[in-house]
Amino acid sequence: MLRTKEEYMKALSKMKKNIYFDGEKIDRLDERQIPCINTIGTTYDLAEDPEYKDLMLVKSHLSGEIINRFTHIHQSTEDLHKKQDMTRKLCQKVGGCIQRCMGCDAANAIYNVSYEADKVNKGETNYHENFKKWLERFQKEDLIAACAQTDVKGDRIKRPADQADPDMYVHVVEKRNDGIIVRGCKVHISEASVSDEILVVPTRALREVDKDYAVAFAVPADHERVIQSVTIHNLRKREKFERGFMGGATDSYIIFDDVFVPWERVFLCGEYQHGGVLALLFGLFHRHSYSGCKPAIGDLTVGTAALAAEYNNIQRASHVRGKLAELIMITELGYAAGYTASDLGKPEVYMPGIGFIPYGPGSYIPNSIYCNVGRCLTGESVYREAEIICDLSGGMPATFPHEKDFLNPDLKDHLYKYITRNQKIAPENAAQFWRYVGDVLCSASGGIGQVGGYHGGGSPVMEQIAITSQYDIEFRKKLIKDIAGINDGLNK
Repeated sequence: MLRTKEEYMKALSKMKKNIYFDGEKIDRLDERQIPCINTIGTTYDLAEDPEYKDLMLVKSHLSGEIINRFTHIHQSTEDLHKKQDMTRKLCQKVGGCIQRCMGCDAANAIYNVSYEADKVNKGETNYHENFKKWLERFQKEDLIAACAQTDVKGDRIKRPADQADPDMYVHVVEKRNDGIIVRGCKVHISEASVSDEILVVPTRALREVDKDYAVAFAVPADHERVIQSVTIHNLRKREKFERGFMGGATDSYIIFDDVFVPWERVFLCGEYQHGGVLALLFGLFHRHSYSGCKPAIGDLTVGTAALAAEYNNIQRASHVRGKLAELIMITELGYAAGYTASDLGKPEVYMPGIGFIPYGPGSYIPNSIYCNVGRCLTGESVYREAEIICDLSGGMPATFPHEKDFLNPDLKDHLYKYITRNQKIAPENAAQFWRYVGDVLCSASGGIGQVGGYHGGGSPVMEQIAITSQYDIEFRKKLIKDIAGINDGLNK
């Protein structure tokens, strides 16, 4: 059953207080969280809008009911295509991250891995059935789930079981007849402070000695022994000259302080081989989401750069065309890589040294090479894109007068006169635009967004490892050897 933004907010209002911001314990509906809630709320508001309905609504393969695509398990290449296009359109609408992909991406990863773990365990575990029951509620109640993957990692040279303090990675400290006790901390977890549920998955490949760290589970976001330290990323509030949409975001350090998780909410526990696959699969699904959101941010970047040139009246300069072309190429190559990843999607995963093998109960997994290519290409470009906007804007965004100066009768007319560079542009519109560019380039949120664009979904080095380890480089070497006439039999 689809819920409304109002119902989502009502559910948040009933949750126990376990989140802290700037030293203060706060309610989930604290006014500083509202911009983030409004961003996520868009996924409810637009679900039945005729323009978005086809992308956002889908039939559940479990219940046969119509559900929000953010709670769906991909059943075809068409599902993967529509998820990518839905993400792009929604991110265009809110001017940045839509804040709801993580739960969807984690659900798809766990759905496959829990099935494979049960198969290897030959019926001794019920991970997949546990997860399907959780998923049915997730879909029926149209819930928001954060995905808690990134561990603190402690001494980053050492692997989980080698740490001086075992809590540097989330791990099982006790197994009981009725469930498990977990301890540790997950960091940089987007929208956890405004989520109904938290899905926890491993963060890396694991050894047998690391088996206590091979754990996946779901807990209510307001669990009594879960503590969240939240950072809130909001733009500076305006009193008079408001933006068309004022979005926001939050990230949490999530502390699991000996949290009890009943077995029916446990989806992996000790199967270290599958822990590494789950870490990779969440990353893969999330990088596929990035092929929707990053092209949307690219659309916004192209629009910002083009308007900066126009408002500065340099739109006909030859260097502007080159810079716009560069932005367009980054945007559309990222989308094309994601589209190809969707089109080549299968119920298969890539296993190093083996190749693609059937995996999971039949749901569709995007192609790994193209997910990683698109994410790496666009992730590495975020600072170059900011540089282009900076170049075309000049110094205006950094030193633009404060809002109230444009309300002061002693200053107002002078300021509007002297910010005018293109006589065809109303000075009031020019002022609004430069305020917006200031948000993009010069605000704390703008800087945080660039770091998130670079590292979110996996830093570029992780995609480079995935690409080079999975790509058939030996085949390409053989092509050259054949053309060049190289005979390997002559080698000693």
